[in-house]
Amino acid sequence: MKYFLIAGEASGDLHASNLMKGLLKADPQAEFCFMGGDLMQEVAEGMVMHYRETSYMFLDVLFHLRKIFRNMRLIKRKIIEWKPDVLIPVDYPGFNLRITRFASEHGIRVFYYISPKVWAWKQRRVKALKKYVNRLFTILPFETEFFGRFNMEVEYFGNPLVDQVATFREQFEGEVEWRLKHGFGDLPLVALLAGSRIKEIETTLPSMLTLAGEHPAYQFVVAGAPSIDSSIYQQYLEGTNVKLIYKETYALLTCAEAGLVNSGTATLEAALFELPQVVLYRTSKLAYSIAKRLIKIKFISLVNLIYGKKLVEEVVQKDITDRTRKELNRILTDDGYREEMLDGYRVIKSELGEAGVSQRIGERMIELLKAEFE
Repeated sequence: MKYFLIAGEASGDLHASNLMKGLLKADPQAEFCFMGGDLMQEVAEGMVMHYRETSYMFLDVLFHLRKIFRNMRLIKRKIIEWKPDVLIPVDYPGFNLRITRFASEHGIRVFYYISPKVWAWKQRRVKALKKYVNRLFTILPFETEFFGRFNMEVEYFGNPLVDQVATFREQFEGEVEWRLKHGFGDLPLVALLAGSRIKEIETTLPSMLTLAGEHPAYQFVVAGAPSIDSSIYQQYLEGTNVKLIYKETYALLTCAEAGLVNSGTATLEAALFELPQVVLYRTSKLAYSIAKRLIKIKFISLVNLIYGKKLVEEVVQKDITDRTRKELNRILTDDGYREEMLDGYRVIKSELGEAGVSQRIGERMIELLKAEFE
C-alpha cells in the first residue's frame, strides 16, 4: 500500500520514521511519499520536502505565510498525483489540519498520528479532527479519555519513544567507550538540550551557558539538533568550555548527571533515561502574552502532564537564569530530591507501555486499511 506522511519538526521526524519502520515490518511492499526529515529519509525514499522549509514558531509564521502556503499547495498537488491509500499527518496541526481536510474532501483516508495538543489550546480543532480524520492514534495516556468525550475513534498503543530508547540501549557501546570517543575524560556531564528551532536556541542557550561557566567541576555538553547548523551554536559557544555533539543525544542522556532541557519531546526522553532535569522555556514577550491567554494547562512539560502534578521544575520566561541556577544546584547536590524525581519517572514509564509501540500501531493501521478494502 501507499502511505503519505507529513512531519513538520524534529520530534515528528523521529516518530514518523519509527512508524515507517513499523509499517514496513507489517507491509514489506509499502511505498512512501512524505514531507519530513533526515530520519524518515534514512528509512525510505520518497521525500517531497524537508520539514525545515515549513518549521516556524508563533509570530514567525506571520512573516513566512507566503512560503508556507506555497509549500502547502505543493504537498496538495503531490497527494493528488500520487494517490496514496492513506494520509498520515504527524502532529504539526497548523499545517496538517489543512492538508487533512483537503485529503478527506478528495476521498483519501486519514489516520492522524500523534494528536494535536487540542487539550492544551485551540480545543475547537476537535471538530475538524472528528470531521476529517478516520482514526486518531494518540501517544499520551491521558489523551484517550479526552478525545473519548467527543466520541472520536481513538487508539492508544503506548508511546513510540519507548521503541527508540530500547533500540538505542541494545546498540550503545557503553559509557567508558563513548567518553573516550569524545574525549570527555572523567568529569561528570550536564546535558544541554536547547530545542530544535533557532528561536528556541536563541532564547535558552545563553542562560544554559552562563550556568556552565559556574560549574567548572562539570563538563557541559550541547546536544545539537539535526536540523540546526553548527554555526548557530558556535556563535554562542565561542570562548566557553562547552562542547557540541550531533547524533549523540541518547548517549548523552544516558551518561549525564543532570539536564537543562527546552520544553518539548526532549523532556520525556530525559525521563525515559532517568536523567534529573530542569525544564526551560522562553519566547518573546508578545508571544508569551498571547500563549498565556490561550493555553489551558497547568504544565508545559510532558513529564509533568503525564505525571499529573509537578515532578520537574519548569522555569518559564522570567528570571530564567537565576531560577534555573537554583534548581540545577539542587539536582546536583540533593540526593533525596534526585531520587524523588527518579521514582516519578518510573511511574511515567509504566504509563508509556512496552517496546514495540510503532510496530503495533503500524499493524493496526494496515488492519484497518485492509478491512476497508475487503
